[in-house]
Amino acid sequence: MPSGHVRRRADAMMARLIIWALKARAGLAAVVITANLSGFGVIVTELWLSGSLSRFGHDWIRSIVLAGIYPSLGFVAGIALALRDRSRHFGWLDQVRKPTEEEARRVLRLPLAVTARSFAVWITGVIVATVTLMHLAPDNDPAVIASLFALGAIESVGLTFLIVDRLIRPTIPVVAAVLGPTMHWSSSVLVRVVVSWAVASALPLLMLIVVLANRAAAPTDRIRTAIYLSVVGLAVGALATAFLARAVATPMRTLRKALDRITKGDLDVRVPVGSTSEIGRLENSVNELAANLLERQRVRDLFGRHVGTEVAERALAGGLDLTGDVRVVSALFVDVTGSVELSTGLPPEEFVAKLNRLLATVVAATEENNGLVNKFEGDAALCIFGAPIALRDNATPALRAARRIRDEVVAAGELDIGIGVAHGRVFAGDIGSDTRLEYTVIGDAVNEAARLTTEAKEVPRRILVSGSVIEAGSPHERAKWTLYETILLRGMKQPTACWTDLDQHADTNGALSSAPSGTADPTIERSAVVEVRTAATEVE
Repeated sequence: MPSGHVRRRADAMMARLIIWALKARAGLAAVVITANLSGFGVIVTELWLSGSLSRFGHDWIRSIVLAGIYPSLGFVAGIALALRDRSRHFGWLDQVRKPTEEEARRVLRLPLAVTARSFAVWITGVIVATVTLMHLAPDNDPAVIASLFALGAIESVGLTFLIVDRLIRPTIPVVAAVLGPTMHWSSSVLVRVVVSWAVASALPLLMLIVVLANRAAAPTDRIRTAIYLSVVGLAVGALATAFLARAVATPMRTLRKALDRITKGDLDVRVPVGSTSEIGRLENSVNELAANLLERQRVRDLFGRHVGTEVAERALAGGLDLTGDVRVVSALFVDVTGSVELSTGLPPEEFVAKLNRLLATVVAATEENNGLVNKFEGDAALCIFGAPIALRDNATPALRAARRIRDEVVAAGELDIGIGVAHGRVFAGDIGSDTRLEYTVIGDAVNEAARLTTEAKEVPRRILVSGSVIEAGSPHERAKWTLYETILLRGMKQPTACWTDLDQHADTNGALSSAPSGTADPTIERSAVVEVRTAATEVE
């Protein structure tokens, strides 16, 4: 059978045993009594192997009965106290409810409380047992007897602490849900390591030294007792080390896997909080990390839908300060022709559906050309190329996006639009107040693009761009455009040389493709364009 399968079966059996100990009314008592009886058994076995019990003489039965009075009383008292602890600390389990805050804190204090009480009972027992044995068998060395009892008591107490600490671990997720991220010093990794070291190494070695130093015992008795203690020490050490290693390695392995998933983008991962030690705090921190990253991603996605992904990233990275700079950008403006008539002649939901399809086209064409849809203004949209992400050439993608938007809108045949593109220096950054910011661009290029859009609604190809855009574009892109007309735009002091794109599907006579629905007769428009281009050539 593979070792992994055996380990999983052992873990499952241990988990079932722990759950039983938690749920059964006598479970805690059984655990505590077993831990203390193991220490008592080690002490009695040492006394027997070292020959100390043989020194009781002929009336050894009476001596054993007298010596066993206190352990018997301690046994009965331990059972009663453990039953009381079970009812007091885990009554909420029987009532199938969450613990109150006070009950949750009592659960965290349980290992320390049980250990302290066990220590008090054992120390009293050490004094009583030492005095009793020295009275019944005065040949024994009192220092050796007291040391054996004391070391055995501390061993039993340490083992009790480790077992009870492990017992309450399945309740920690419930306790953490009530108290929040919490940590108890008695369950820290340092305390567990020190106690495990004491139980597994220090105390067995000290007991071995005491046995070997017992001058009242025969050499053969000391040897066999030393062998017994060595075997017990090795066995207990192996078990304690294994449990300690698993207690640290298992949650660390879980944390590593969780962090691997988080780094790959799986932010729904959560790890169970199974400890009130540093590891438990780490488990809680990993859960908070995943939750915060998930919330940040949700905010980024939501924010990005409103202001654009690039602006959202810039805002999240830069904080809340008002920032901005002057940049050279290309501004593309899109506006629907006759939107008032359309909105009054169509049901609102149908008009909005058409408008959303148009804006989806605008967003796709802009973002795929590394631009930003800066804002929607009713049935219009302003797109920026070159801010907030600087582009070495922002004119060429703006021209490509304009052609793609026009072509897809014409193919859909639902709306008629105008597109204007301008190029120049603008302020690009945040405006507003400390409580309300908006990323925007302000400058002549934006105004010029809006004015060009108004004129473009009357142009057969439905696009007008300024000469500065053509000059800034790549040679390959410039070849697709031609001078249309020089126009004095509203609000501008100087005329603007306006360009429109060539019909890539024109016949040999230069015929233009059909204009969008709602435009004038294509034949008349073609004649007008030829006349305008001729006049423009003469002016130049």
